[in-house]
Amino acid sequence: MTDAECVAFLQWALPQMDLRWSGFRKVRRQVCKRIARRLHALGLPDLTAYRKRLAADREEWLVLDSLCRIPISRFWRDRGVFDHLSAVILPTLAKVAAREGRSVRVWSAGCASGEEPYSLSIAFALGPAGKLGAASPEIIATDADDILLGRARRAVYGGGSLKDLPSRLRKAAFERDGSLYRLRAPLQAPVTLRREDIRDRMPRGPFDLVLCRNLIFTYFARPLQARLAARLVGRLRPGGLLVIGAHERLPDVPGLIPEPGPPGIFRRETPGAA
Repeated sequence: MTDAECVAFLQWALPQMDLRWSGFRKVRRQVCKRIARRLHALGLPDLTAYRKRLAADREEWLVLDSLCRIPISRFWRDRGVFDHLSAVILPTLAKVAAREGRSVRVWSAGCASGEEPYSLSIAFALGPAGKLGAASPEIIATDADDILLGRARRAVYGGGSLKDLPSRLRKAAFERDGSLYRLRAPLQAPVTLRREDIRDRMPRGPFDLVLCRNLIFTYFARPLQARLAARLVGRLRPGGLLVIGAHERLPDVPGLIPEPGPPGIFRRETPGAA
């Protein structure tokens, strides 16, 4: 299977799964390797035969969909975003929640192996928010991949996953496990991991903060983006924040305004605000 053959196949198949080719252009080789392994497992000679298999077996589309998931994650990914979350956003949310007698509620959508929600737990506990004496946050983390969620539950990582995490936080948050690093149990505790495909199901709100980075607005087709974006907004409290990837673009969704700080952070408008 040549690169050109795989590109042509993806350009045909992705729209039928409500995915878009432009999001996969840079990661296509990873997907193509998976498809090649799938052809070998099925004993199929080429992509023409695989198209026939897809036409005859609707369940195979679910397998293909799973082959197109791109789990790229690490602690403190996009350091400027997490520095801002730690220094500004989480302390502010903690103060508001404390006044209202509740915990901060956060959702990490497409959490992969857990690096993002655990980064939030670290930022809250070991950053300025933790010094306020606020209650631990409630962090819901969802992903469609059971294997990745299994890794998240183990909470053991290689050094490459921690390369962006400030050294002070790395030393405080992890203990060595041979050549690996294990997240300390108190920092795992606020995170609840759930298997959910965001296209079919979302956790109940309201949330103070939702992170949906490099998922919906990179890989999904535009009409699906718009539908899911509206549902994301509906999960936010008035004044709550949505964080997307720095290079992603939101569809036209009413009720969100850009937030000062790094790109990709939006606030849900408060009814009656000027």
